[in-house]
Amino acid sequence: MRTETQRIRQGLPRMAGAGSWPLASEVSVQKATLSAQSAADPAPVPDASAHSAAPTGLDAPSMESVEKSSVEPMAESSPTSSSGPADSAVRTSATPAERGSSTAQGMPRLPKRWVRLGLAAAALVVFAAAAVGISRWFLGSDRGVSFLEAYPGEYHLPEGAPVGLPAWLGWQHFMNVFLMVLIIRSGLLIRKEKRPAAYWTPKGRNGAKVSLTVWFHQSLDLLWLVNGAVFIVLLFATGQWMRVIPTSWEVFPNAASAGLQYMSLDWPTDNGWVNYNSLQQLAYFATIFIAAPLAAATGFRMSGLWPKTAPRMSRWFPIEAARKVHFPVMLYFVAFIAVHVILVFATGALRNLNHMYAAQGSTDPAVYASNWAGFWLFVLSLAVIGAAVAASRPFILAPAASLFGKVSSR
Repeated sequence: MRTETQRIRQGLPRMAGAGSWPLASEVSVQKATLSAQSAADPAPVPDASAHSAAPTGLDAPSMESVEKSSVEPMAESSPTSSSGPADSAVRTSATPAERGSSTAQGMPRLPKRWVRLGLAAAALVVFAAAAVGISRWFLGSDRGVSFLEAYPGEYHLPEGAPVGLPAWLGWQHFMNVFLMVLIIRSGLLIRKEKRPAAYWTPKGRNGAKVSLTVWFHQSLDLLWLVNGAVFIVLLFATGQWMRVIPTSWEVFPNAASAGLQYMSLDWPTDNGWVNYNSLQQLAYFATIFIAAPLAAATGFRMSGLWPKTAPRMSRWFPIEAARKVHFPVMLYFVAFIAVHVILVFATGALRNLNHMYAAQGSTDPAVYASNWAGFWLFVLSLAVIGAAVAASRPFILAPAASLFGKVSSR
């Protein structure tokens, strides 16, 4: 043990006429000089005699007060100081407001993203409840009753419009669902792909290397375009276009009527085998003739098939604009599929699935309301789609991709 004299900084007097505080400007303290061997031993307990070195007097502060005053500034400037008697004194002297603030800062907080999602969900619930209440109030009023009588939610199709859904439409429906599920999945994988498992280079174009996921996505796009072209040709050749393309301005007030009926939870009881309600017709029209062409055009602009020797076309249609449109269009397809599936099951699942997958229906909606043929075909289609999703892995895609180019790991 060795004794050192340390100088203590003096401040203003604590009372009028008194000297600077603390009165003692120096204090002797004992410090232990530890050897390498004794450093591993427990620290010795401070001897009470160490405090006797403090100057004594009537107005002189005790050694404990001097030590506390010399430690407090260090505790304030160093939040990570070790715990000890001085540190305990600092924590004890904290005000209740400071203790409350420290406790609040130490409590775990939810991420802002979850807070925003919670607020958005709450706002959506409030908005939905308000929409249901307002629509039910309007449809129950005299004006609402008159509106429903004038516009029940659908209008008559032109003369010569076909009745029923042909078998080719059911196959087209399955192919669209099959390809769209794989296209959306591969597109989402591309957005989060950082290090591709494999790359694909087309034959004769050594510099145009893309990831195997991009090749798969673009190959599915080409198949989807071929399927869509066949669908459009058959749609106009068989007269089915009259079911999905509006032929009267009455489509808009009838669509508003159908929307009010959906919002009021008193859904329209139409028969899709004969005619779609006007809101369905507008949704199908927007999907086939607006969303699908936008997805095709923006996908073509972002693909390797876009001509590199056409600078004027690239200026007219910049790739940044294509990226800004392509992803929202994909979100539209996801929302359309989700709402479509919900309504299929909520408005007579067996009857609707018979229309869509088994090409069975009648002008009487109750005829095929208990037939399970369409349901089991739907289940089989889900099994095929699930198998395709499970099989879309690099070690399975690589042999198919190698038929059209070179597959490499880097």
